[in-house]
Amino acid sequence: MIYFDNSSTTKPFQEVLDSFTKVSVEYFGNPSSLHRMGGQSEKLLLQARDQIAQLLNVQTNEIFFTSGGTESNNLAIKGAALKYKNRGNHLITTEIEHPSVKEAFSQLKESGFRVTYLPVDSNGVVKMEEMQKAITDETILVSVMHVNNEIGSIQPIKEIGQLLKKYSKILFHVDHIQGIGKVPLSINDCHVDLLSISGHKFHGLKGTGVLFIRNGVGISPLLSGGGQEGKKRSGTENVAGIVAMAKALRITLIKQVKHKETMTAIKHYLREQLEKIEGITIHTPIHESAPHILNFSIKGFKAEVFVHALEEHGIYVSTTSACSSKKQQASNTLLAMGIPDEEAMSAIRISLSYENTIDEAKQFIGVVHNTIIKLRKVMK
Repeated sequence: MIYFDNSSTTKPFQEVLDSFTKVSVEYFGNPSSLHRMGGQSEKLLLQARDQIAQLLNVQTNEIFFTSGGTESNNLAIKGAALKYKNRGNHLITTEIEHPSVKEAFSQLKESGFRVTYLPVDSNGVVKMEEMQKAITDETILVSVMHVNNEIGSIQPIKEIGQLLKKYSKILFHVDHIQGIGKVPLSINDCHVDLLSISGHKFHGLKGTGVLFIRNGVGISPLLSGGGQEGKKRSGTENVAGIVAMAKALRITLIKQVKHKETMTAIKHYLREQLEKIEGITIHTPIHESAPHILNFSIKGFKAEVFVHALEEHGIYVSTTSACSSKKQQASNTLLAMGIPDEEAMSAIRISLSYENTIDEAKQFIGVVHNTIIKLRKVMK
């Protein structure tokens, strides 16, 4: 099997599964309970929070646990907008955000907020002048993803953060879900106020996530209840999953240092070889793109047909984001970049992990080439 769909989800590390099992079996107490078992769980929770804070280079009390990226994004966007609606009703995001961001803004728009969707250029990157022009006296929140989940373009987060620093009432949210463990980002240097990550994107378990909330920033909770997570996210914490996520993040960041050059080399090889195949167009920009994502179209084929054809050879890739892949619609990201509808409908996404090898890449290219020849013969 060749698994090239790591932006959808990753295979949990064995050490992560071992941690989850151990905590689930031996330390299953509710961390809010007063007895010894509750105290043991609470201690593990505090240790995981401290470890993740250290890995992200932030304060321990700025880390809040959620059920994943979708909740983190919704909590950041809706929570901040509702908390500070007395300051203004204008919000800014981009045309190429993940559905968990885009739909959150759509709901806020229905509630009376005004939303500006910034366009992107042909590389899928927001222009700073567009950001500057969009800001008004009523702007209270800007949300921009760090790494696009479909084409891998990297947004100028540091430049945006420096711009927004001049506006005291504007909060800056970054969806760092695809960037974490692949593209370094300094939360403090980029003046980020809210930041989302998701455990299953870096070999943790599904159902685990983090929202960084800078000290001094308030949000309105979306979940009411027992007041866990500093009264920002009620609900009994998933201690085993959180401990496992902390371990997954630590391992991933170590692998990033050791294996990023190898991942980059694999992506470069794939790009170089795909460009040689007639009818293939690469959409991922050459520069300012993440090392793990490569998006391309194959002229004359619907994306889902090619995905299933590769699956017959034990190769797994995807079309758009996993959340949107079953809708069989052209990618909003590609359309926003000016790519024609027919070409966007044939887009394939490869997404790597540090576990992938150059041998897998070579095998993949061979299968892609042969599959295109076979399908074209069938279509004649």
